[in-house]
Amino acid sequence: MNQVTTLEFWNSVLEKLIQWSITELPPILILIVATIVILKIFRAFIKRLKKVFTKRLERKEVIESEESGKRVETLMNIVYGTGKVIIYVIFIMILLKKLGLDIAPLLAGAGILGLAIGFGSQELVRDFLSGFFILLENQIRKGDVAIIDGTGGLVEAIELRTITLRDFTGTTHIFPNGKINTISNMTMEWSAMVFDIGVAYKEDPEQVISIMKQVGEDLANDPDFKDLIIAPLEVFGVDKFADSAVIIKARIKTKPIQQWTVGREYKKRLKYAFDNNGIEIPFPHTTVYWGEEINPLKLQIEKELKGDSQ
Repeated sequence: MNQVTTLEFWNSVLEKLIQWSITELPPILILIVATIVILKIFRAFIKRLKKVFTKRLERKEVIESEESGKRVETLMNIVYGTGKVIIYVIFIMILLKKLGLDIAPLLAGAGILGLAIGFGSQELVRDFLSGFFILLENQIRKGDVAIIDGTGGLVEAIELRTITLRDFTGTTHIFPNGKINTISNMTMEWSAMVFDIGVAYKEDPEQVISIMKQVGEDLANDPDFKDLIIAPLEVFGVDKFADSAVIIKARIKTKPIQQWTVGREYKKRLKYAFDNNGIEIPFPHTTVYWGEEINPLKLQIEKELKGDSQ
């Protein structure tokens, strides 16, 4: 008779099942409950952490707070997803151990597989880690104007692996985060337009500075531009003596990405103000010297002109 159909076999199976339920099932149930509780606590911790970061950004009055909120959301989702994976992996290993399975070969195989994947994807892992810290440290945000490794443009997208930059000509540049060496953000919290104003050597620097300040004050009081300017025009004085001009340096602080709009308007108004006050903006002059040998030609031309006038 087949052993499976015997009463003794099923009694033995039932006895082992009962014994397992008494000795092994409670720890497994406790493990499941503990894992669920840990996941809930971890989720609550991430939500609390998200609120703390959001309030900190609000206290700092970070411009484009909506974009900063998205950055916090992205970071917290990454942390939560990574934490969940770690918790599930630990749960599975403990569960397999409770079920009587030897997890040592599994861990060894996973270690070898992870090592192989790590060697094959070093650059990918480096890109993701660099992208995470770029987001964490708020180095640049979507909509900023930045210079990345010598290439300037508008930041169109920030991902964990890449940053997309579009320059003034419309060309799109994509930078792997792990290969970025330098980031220069031109629109972090505030921007500035620096002016190097050249005037003729004969002009009075004090008068020129007074006109520059007056134009800056008029611009700051203009309803179309006053909301773009966050600080009055700063005139630092004579900066250097160029070949044909005295250079006076100045700066005006603006809201992010508005420095070019304000700067162009200021230069236009300053040109009108210089014209109205007779301030010369120098430009290259060319003096033609005829030399001694050309004097007869000059005299001949003058005689001809005199003959025509008579």
